[in-house]
Amino acid sequence: MKGKVCLITGATSGIGLAAARQIAAQGATVFLTGRTPATCETAAAQLRALTGNEDVAWFAADLAVLAEVRSLAAAFSDRYDRLGVLIKNAGTIPSRRAVTVDGVELTLAVNHLAPFLLTNLLIDPLLAAAAARVVTVTSVAHERARIDVDDMTMSRGYLPFRAYARSKLANLLFTYELARRLQGTDVTANAVNPGLVRTGLGRGNGPVRDLAWHLTHLRYRSVSLGPEQGADTIVFLACSPTVAAVSGEYFFRRKPAQSSPDSHDVSAAGRLWALSEQWAGTHGAIERAARQSADSATP
Repeated sequence: MKGKVCLITGATSGIGLAAARQIAAQGATVFLTGRTPATCETAAAQLRALTGNEDVAWFAADLAVLAEVRSLAAAFSDRYDRLGVLIKNAGTIPSRRAVTVDGVELTLAVNHLAPFLLTNLLIDPLLAAAAARVVTVTSVAHERARIDVDDMTMSRGYLPFRAYARSKLANLLFTYELARRLQGTDVTANAVNPGLVRTGLGRGNGPVRDLAWHLTHLRYRSVSLGPEQGADTIVFLACSPTVAAVSGEYFFRRKPAQSSPDSHDVSAAGRLWALSEQWAGTHGAIERAARQSADSATP
């Protein structure tokens, strides 16, 4: 990974931090993100100390705010002109329905719309890199979701896990559609289910929900993973030469897995893409960049 630049969202704790450490240890330049400067600097200092890799930079952004996602992309582009690996790991499970300043339901905004916009904004440095990879962290929870493109903000029947599951289904619909739109380029797009990982995701939403998470990990302790184990397939997709040409797949434990039938609904993926472009204001950005890349590569 020496000479490659890797951007990882949600990299100040949990599997994001574990993935960043493993990738930094392989010599990559790591650009990590988190919500506050303090957590970002702490994580970056930890990575430098543990790996001996000084090429660790950071930027703090609240991914619930589209303007801050744009600032993140601009900060990256000011420093680097190529992006070898984009890992979209940041996620949230709020206990109550909330709407962001951009008018989007909070879970969907952080888990789907922010990575959608970030990918669009960084498509040029991705295309400029040799054999770039886009890795989106989803969840087996997507199997519990049904897509309703007409009510993606969940104005009716909001439940925290239901919103989370739908956002993870959106991750897969986006990944598959992105892979289709990037066909013919050197950029791959894959999604990963890290498994049931012991992190802080979902906690801090009251004693009842915290107890529920604790009991879930106790019940499934035989398959419950630590952050380092949970990050394994993420790092595999980011670094392994064996998957350099693989795109449009859903991985679990380093192998392609079968995602839910709803995740393969091409019509729903197209409608979700159009809605996401409307929210993000990125109409046709990826298609234009892909065409320009193909044209410049034609002798």
